Amino acid sequence: MPDKKSLEDAQEMSTAEMTVYEAAAALNVKEQPATAAEVAGMTGLPEDTVRRCLDRLAEGGRLLPKGGAYVLGDHDWGLEY
Repeated sequence: MPDKKSLEDAQEMSTAEMTVYEAAAALNVKEQPATAAEVAGMTGLPEDTVRRCLDRLAEGGRLLPKGGAYVLGDHDWGLEY
């Protein structure tokens, strides 16, 4: 299980976590929280895998749970999509 410190470095994220994070960020740029179903549809990853990644990213502070969805956690970089 990753801790917050381990997910501060993008190199510590798995390929699936990075893919899920990028999809969530793309949705958040449109001011839309990311659900597991939406991210699975965007990435082609199984929904169970997406849920695990979303939870791990939330545990690490990269995403914040918001109802049944996720929004970006604190970050110090801009997004351009």
